[in-house]
Amino acid sequence: MTHTDKFRMNMQSRAGAARQPVGQPAQEHPADLLQTIGFLETLRTELDAAFELNAPNPYLSMATHLIRNHLEGKTVTPSSLAGAAGVPYATAVRRMQDMTAAGLIEYRPRTKTGKSFTLHPSAPMIESWTRLCGRVRRLGEAQFAAPGSGARDYYFGGSYMAGHSIQPPQVLPEPLTLPGGLRILVHGDPTFMVMENLKRQFEQVVGCKISQRAFSIDRLREEGLKNAERRASLYDIIAIDLPWVGEFAETGALLPLDEVMDIERLDPGDFHTAGWQATHWGGRPYAVPGQTTPELFLYRRDLFAEAGLEPPTTTDAVLRAARRFHDPAAGHYGIAWNAARGTALGHTFMMTCADFGQPVFDLPRIAGGFDTSGLHRGDLRPMLDSDGALAAAEYLMALMECSPPDILSMSWYERVRPYAAGKVAMAYGYTLLVPYFESDPDSPARGRTGYLPHPAGRGGAPIAPVGGDALGIPANLPKERLADAAEALIAFTSPEAQKLYVEHGSRTWPRYSVGADPDLRRLSPLFDAVEEMSWRDELQFWPRPPVPQITRIINICGHELHDMLRGITRPRDALRAAQAKCERALKTDET
Repeated sequence: MTHTDKFRMNMQSRAGAARQPVGQPAQEHPADLLQTIGFLETLRTELDAAFELNAPNPYLSMATHLIRNHLEGKTVTPSSLAGAAGVPYATAVRRMQDMTAAGLIEYRPRTKTGKSFTLHPSAPMIESWTRLCGRVRRLGEAQFAAPGSGARDYYFGGSYMAGHSIQPPQVLPEPLTLPGGLRILVHGDPTFMVMENLKRQFEQVVGCKISQRAFSIDRLREEGLKNAERRASLYDIIAIDLPWVGEFAETGALLPLDEVMDIERLDPGDFHTAGWQATHWGGRPYAVPGQTTPELFLYRRDLFAEAGLEPPTTTDAVLRAARRFHDPAAGHYGIAWNAARGTALGHTFMMTCADFGQPVFDLPRIAGGFDTSGLHRGDLRPMLDSDGALAAAEYLMALMECSPPDILSMSWYERVRPYAAGKVAMAYGYTLLVPYFESDPDSPARGRTGYLPHPAGRGGAPIAPVGGDALGIPANLPKERLADAAEALIAFTSPEAQKLYVEHGSRTWPRYSVGADPDLRRLSPLFDAVEEMSWRDELQFWPRPPVPQITRIINICGHELHDMLRGITRPRDALRAAQAKCERALKTDET
């Protein structure tokens, strides 16, 4: 029997043993552990090079390799661990057996046969390394702190408090045991397409196969509601548009998350306030922000500078600039926005009403906006026949004069494409669409785009209406899958996962910590712009309040206002028709 066979038998004999949860004490951040490990690795290299006579320490080398890869979410195999030992293979296998017998190494089967597996540090090893890193850091502070400086400001010759980068996702301490793997229903937008591209990496993180089904926005809602009617859910996690939270909660399609997990594990305070609040209904969380993508006002900084114009902060300024840049004969247009019939225009109108300080329902005013905490009680009245809604409708009519000729069929992606091509000077667009020009080296808008909240109309204030998708657990998910679904939900919405999405092309992030990450802030000025809007409390979700009938309300507005833009009806008549239909929709609970 070979050393490898003996090692495999030894490891397999431990397969059924109960394992403690793997984790590190809260006082040591993973970034601190990695920084200390890097210091120890560098120091060991220097010591080895300083003397001609030296002997490798395979235990230390393999332990360092295991801990680093665990923190970085990378796979460790017996061969790779043996290679890191710095000793002959047979010797490395024996040392691995010693570490396994001592309870320092655990293995995880990669296949049903158990012939292939990955290696992971045990809870005792991680705890030991956490204590070691803490001691090393304190020794470094005590021995090398610069005179006159605080010890905590000095760390191995550098600034310890200069800011830490979020580390890659870690492998879950226990693999998910979901028959058939983890099943997710997602929206087919750029962020979730990034998740699809990272599927293999996340399969290593959760320890099981991942299957995703992606749908367009309207089909996603249909499938989510259809899934709720099934005896057992086809999905462990589903994505919903933020305005649907009320509908999915009221119809029993989603499970209140406080029934299946400790909400504090999500670190609620790290989420953008508007995004986190938007996932609640009746004071209870029904989903976790998977992406927070505010709709911003995009403008070409270079064109405004050449024209001697200031960035537009009001709707009147937008119209003046749009007329200035509108030159159809040259193929240039003032502005692009969502004007396609139905869902697209409905969203635009509701957010435009908010620009004029008018919510689409009679919400009570509070500091910084409007109160949505009582939406679950019902008794709402549409406010589409108000002066604020009329001002919003007239603004959209004025935008028509400076828009591309195909504006009435322009929706989510179509409005950003002409902006990216340099055909329009301004556009309203979600942050998730920014890669269309930021990642295109040939786009005239790349590196020349300014990001603003929606310019304010009369009676309004600058706001950035929050959109995006949230992830929840279906209420009809079999009980035996609930715990693992909750673990997966935490993993997919963690800061580590969110940073990974951004690094691979996404421009949505629901957490403050992700927006503050120094690695990401260097990618785009968008991060600074959105974080400043968040701290100014300009990120708001009340423009599209998540009442159960919101989809019907949006559709009504999108059809009535489209007839108005086509010149079939006058603004006041279109609003009165929308008001009457929305009142009926609320009374009949028609969704």
